[in-house]
This record gives sequence, C-alpha cells and structure tokens, in this order.
Amino acid sequence: MRPKWIETTELAAARVLFGLPPSVQVLLSGRPSVVIEGERLHPNMQLLLSLERQVGLKRSLSHELVDVARRRMFRNTTRFARTIPEVSAVRELTIPGPAGPMRAWHYAPESSRPEPLLVFLHGGGFALGGLETHDYPCRVLCKTARLHVLSVDYRLAPENPYPAAVDDAVAALRFAQNEAPALGADPNVIAMGGDSAGGQLSAVVAQRTRGDRPPALQLLLYPTVDIGGSEWASRQLFGRGFLLTTEDIAWFDQAYTLGKDGQADPGLAPLQAADFSGLCPAIVVTCGFDPLRDEGEAYAKALEKAGNRVVAWREPGLLHGFAHMGPISRVCRQAMERTAVAVGTALRS
Repeated sequence: MRPKWIETTELAAARVLFGLPPSVQVLLSGRPSVVIEGERLHPNMQLLLSLERQVGLKRSLSHELVDVARRRMFRNTTRFARTIPEVSAVRELTIPGPAGPMRAWHYAPESSRPEPLLVFLHGGGFALGGLETHDYPCRVLCKTARLHVLSVDYRLAPENPYPAAVDDAVAALRFAQNEAPALGADPNVIAMGGDSAGGQLSAVVAQRTRGDRPPALQLLLYPTVDIGGSEWASRQLFGRGFLLTTEDIAWFDQAYTLGKDGQADPGLAPLQAADFSGLCPAIVVTCGFDPLRDEGEAYAKALEKAGNRVVAWREPGLLHGFAHMGPISRVCRQAMERTAVAVGTALRS
C-alpha cells in the first residue's frame, strides 16, 4: 500500500505540471510540438509521454509476465484515485456468469426515480484491467450522465481466451435487463459500453443480440474492432511512442485469440461482419493519436452506412486511454464528461 502522503504529493505535482501554460508544457517535454498529418498532439499528452519515458512507466508488454503487466496497469490507473467524482452509492455485487459468479460494482446516481443503466466493460486488451482500474470513468458516467453503471469483471485472457469474455458480456447484459428494477434502474433502457477491448466486446454483443433484447445503446470508446488487421494508417503513424504500441496490440491479440484468425470471425473483429443493419444506436469516440483510431472510425461509418443511428467524433490531440487521465488532465476530464453527456442525451431521446 502506497502511503497517502506520496499519492498526495504526486497528485499535486501532476496538477501543477499539467496546469502550466501549453507552451511551457511543450518546452518541458524536451521536444518540439508534435504535429502529424496536420493534427497537433495536445501539450498535456506530450508532457505525459515525456514523463513516462523519463520514469519508465511504459514498458513493452511482450517483455513482461501477464501478472506483472496487470499490477502495473492497476498502479498507473489508481495512483490518483483520491480525486474520483462522488456518486450516490457504490456497492459490490456478485452476478451469474456462464463459468461461475462474476464480480461487479454497481454505481447509483443521485436521483429520486429509475434512471437508465449502462453495463460497463473495462479495457485492457482482454488481458489486463478490472473494476478498480476503471473506477474513474464509471464514476464520471454515473454522475455526469445520471446513470446507473454496472461495471463487470469479466474473465481475462490468456487464462480465458475468446469467447469467454464475450459470453460473460452477454450474461452481464441479461443480468442487467432482468434485474434492473432491483438495482433501482429503468428496465426499458439498458445500454452497454466500454473502452478499448471493452468497446469491442460491446460491439460484439450488439451484433450477437440483434433482434433478441439488444442493448439500448452501444458506447465504444476508442475500440479495437479489427483484430488481425494491420493495414490501418493510424497503426503505422502512432504504433510507436504514443502509449499503446503495435507490439502491445500484437501481445494482446495473441493472448486473446491464441492464434485464431480474427479476420475470419466477427466475434473477434466486428468490423468484418457481413451485415451491419438493424443494430442498436451507437456512440463511437476515437482519439487523434491512437493506433486504433482509423478502425474505430471505419466502424462508425459502417454502422451509419447501414442505416443505424450513430454519434461519432474524434477527440483531437488525445491518446488511447484518455478515460483514465481526467484526475490530472483537464482536457481528458472534459473529453470524458463530453462522452457522458452524449450517453445521457442518447438514452433519454
């Protein structure tokens, strides 16, 4: 357990650094302002990348044991947890899954009436992450969008490769749909969403449940939707030096698929589905400096072309994983709050 005074000191230092004038942040990063294809990396992100290089926060996953990578993600995403938004209540649940009970956290909003519920599936490449690592974005969604949020600890690879996580995600949706009244939520408005791998799982569930009690909305935050795809320009542009690397992506893909061809199975690569019609509405948010940017935007276009309701935008200048960075970065906090407002609006329209 890290002493609280260390966390307080780190938080204060981070807030000072990320609150400096943009030109000073760029200067402190030790390199000129980064501009690629006309898009400028936000100074907060440029300084963050410089700091992680200096203190060694980022290491190649291909050189780590999975348990080590999991502990590192936990440490990096919870180090500023004292700044989390307050919600009405958070309680731990055990919900039924296809392979046994699953842990879940239920976030309740301040409200005197039943509100929509969002089943949240965390990112982490299907191999890392959990309830604790994604506490901050769940709290923002609960408070800002006035939603119940059910964050689910689905099974992780490589111990539990595909389709374990998909099966758990479907089970979580069914639990939420069946038990919404007991949770104080509106049983008629049950959405599903997540970031990165969690966004992919949400897209897969939306496809799999089409016509059979699908979610009311799919929220896809910088999703990976084309496992096995390698020709995307954003993977070439941002696959090195921008937090998530092509090596990381390959490591995650191997752990989750165990060598299966993602391009042949829309359960692994939902962008490869033969039919996108009749799917639930979607919110797709991508990042300007994310190797997964182009496939996420291609997925939004495929959904829209098939006649589905889609709200999609790119957060310019941000990195993959911005949903965690709000405690220290105002621009990331605003991006996450903007997402929450869009979700709340979509579920009440």
